[in-house]
Amino acid sequence: MAKMALSRRQARQRKPVLATAKPLERPDDSPEERRPKPMPRYDFRTPRVFTEAPLGPGGEVAFDRDQVNYLLNVLRLKGGDAVLLFNGRDGEWRASLAAAGKRSLSAAVGERLRAQPAACDLHFLFAPLKHARLDYMVQKAVEFGVSRLQPVLTQHTQVARINIERMRANVVEAAQQCGVLALPEVAEPVSFDRVAGAADADRMLVFCDEDAEVKDPVAALDGARPSGGALLPAEAARAGWPMAVLIGPEGGFSDDERAALLKRPNIVRLSLGPRILRADTAAVAALTLVQAVLGDWRGGAL
Repeated sequence: MAKMALSRRQARQRKPVLATAKPLERPDDSPEERRPKPMPRYDFRTPRVFTEAPLGPGGEVAFDRDQVNYLLNVLRLKGGDAVLLFNGRDGEWRASLAAAGKRSLSAAVGERLRAQPAACDLHFLFAPLKHARLDYMVQKAVEFGVSRLQPVLTQHTQVARINIERMRANVVEAAQQCGVLALPEVAEPVSFDRVAGAADADRMLVFCDEDAEVKDPVAALDGARPSGGALLPAEAARAGWPMAVLIGPEGGFSDDERAALLKRPNIVRLSLGPRILRADTAAVAALTLVQAVLGDWRGGAL
C-alpha cells in the first residue's frame, strides 16, 4: 500500500507533458483579436528631459545641476544610456548620455522621434490657489494642452502672491511625465477688469459660474460654436478657434464681476452641474468639456 500511495503522490506531482509548443487558441478568437497590439504612441520608458538648448542632429546638450542629480543619483543612469530631449520648439529627440562625471553630464543628440506639434489656442484663466492645489491645477492644465496659463486676481481671490517660477517648474514636470511637447506660456497675474474688458474680445471665453442655471454643458458649448455650428468639431479644431476657460476663486465671482463678464462679447456661461466643485476640480471638469466638444479631442493635431 505504501508503494501504491507513493506512486499516486508521484502522479500528482508529475508535470503534464505538452504535446505541442503552439499557443492554445480559444474557438472564439478572431484574427483581429490575435493580431499584435500597436506600439504606444509615445516612448514612456525612456526618461524625458526638458532643455532650453536648441536641438538638432549631432548637437550636444549639457544638463544643469538638478538634472545631473536626477539622472545620475535618482534614476541611476550611466554613460551610453538613452534619454529623450525636448525644448518646446524643436520636437522630441533621442540622445545618448556621455561619460558621466560627478557634477557634470551631457548628452549627444541623435535622431528626431517626433516633430513639434502646433499648440492649441486655448488659454486657461484662473484665480490663484494655495500651493498644493495650484500645483495640481497647473499640471492638469498642461496635460489638457492649454497654450497659456493666466492667473486672474478677482475680488474673492484668497492668494495674492504667486510664485511664477514654481508654476513654470510644474509645467516642465507635467510635460516630461506625459509626453507633452508644446509647453504653455506662464503669464504674470492680471486684474479681473482686464479679463472682463475689451482686450482679446475675439476669443471665445467659457465662464464657469456656480450661479448659472444647471443645463446640459455639452449642448451649451455646442451651441456656442461660431458661424451657427457650420463647422464640425474636427474642422473646428483644425481651424484653431481662439478659446479661453475662466475658473473663479473658492468664494465665487462677485455680482459685479458676473455682470461685467456677461456684457463681454463671445462669452459662454457654463454650469458644471448641481454640486459645488472646488476650483481645481472645476478646472479639470471644464477643460474636459471644452476639449471634448470644441477642442482637439475631436480632431486636429495633438
